[in-house]
Amino acid sequence: MIRVLYALARKGQETILDSLCLKGNLAAMPRQLRIQYPGALYHITARGDRREEIVHDDGDREMLLATLAEACKKTQWEVLAWVIMDNHYHWLVRTPKPNLVAGMSWFQGTYTQRYNARHRVWGHLFGGRYKAIPVQPQEAGGGDYLKTLMDYIHLNPVRAKMVKSEQGLGLLDYRWSSLTQGYASPPGKRSKWLKVDEGLKIFGLPDTVAGRRRFIERLEERVRKEKSKECGLPMEAVCKGGQSTLRRGWFWGARSFEEWLRGRVREGGSKPEGHALRMSAESRACHDEEEAEQIVVGGMKCLHLKEAELKTTVGSDPRKVAIAQAVHEKTAVARKWTAARLEMKSAMNVSQQIKRLRTGEIKLPKEAKQWLSRIVS
Repeated sequence: MIRVLYALARKGQETILDSLCLKGNLAAMPRQLRIQYPGALYHITARGDRREEIVHDDGDREMLLATLAEACKKTQWEVLAWVIMDNHYHWLVRTPKPNLVAGMSWFQGTYTQRYNARHRVWGHLFGGRYKAIPVQPQEAGGGDYLKTLMDYIHLNPVRAKMVKSEQGLGLLDYRWSSLTQGYASPPGKRSKWLKVDEGLKIFGLPDTVAGRRRFIERLEERVRKEKSKECGLPMEAVCKGGQSTLRRGWFWGARSFEEWLRGRVREGGSKPEGHALRMSAESRACHDEEEAEQIVVGGMKCLHLKEAELKTTVGSDPRKVAIAQAVHEKTAVARKWTAARLEMKSAMNVSQQIKRLRTGEIKLPKEAKQWLSRIVS
């Protein structure tokens, strides 16, 4: 059905799409829109298959967070808020480049592989498709919506009764959120991809000890004043005239933001996932491969590795491994592309050589080490 709607919208026959959007029916369709554009903000969430756990212990939580950090490094994503629950997660993410689909494909697939390897299981970990709801940015008048969404994310542990306030516990007693691992910490002790200063600015607070303390105190006040089941849910006063729920719907913002998004669909600047996305997969892959190619060419020049030498040097050559590691760190291209480009036999061999580099089995010459450090920093 989405394909038909998109075809109609492309021909200028917008009445069906408009009607469905206004009634909120796009949220109930089998496939939601995947709207991608530079600087887009998204509320991203995904649940475990059959609502089962996606993390079983702190080792899993650390692994999920490390995988998110890798995804941010590859894609240049910026995170304003996050929380890891037992069977799902929530992020508020900005994508400076229109690479939501490529980045999420890498993240979900990579974490699933790592989880399965750690627990010696196989099969799907996440149930269905992840949700990525476009969010109205502050500069476009979305300040109140962002405040509500950030509170919703940070107060999730309270709503799930994972923070026992009746036992004297506070929000900072739940370790696995950006509140504890970001908003409670000074700049030097938090991840570069977590934009705490911007999150505080949304609430009119400075990134100082006093500003961060006030941010946390305000949330604790909400916990005390509201019932646990209501904590973090949007108030009608905030949502009047716009999207009325964070848990359903295809956007989060005012009606003007909805109109702007639908305008992008009509113009063909963004396409619904499904047939249209499969048709554009080649162009997305080309974009990633262009970035990877720039790294390869730059690395070969710096490390004095000629194109003709690729076929005659072994896959474990430190120069090849350094370039492969840089490509893996900075892009979302498949390992098979790296294997073919650097003549490293197979995707599995690329993975093995990168692992050997990380464990110290492969030693890089000083020049290669300096180049790699400069590229991935």
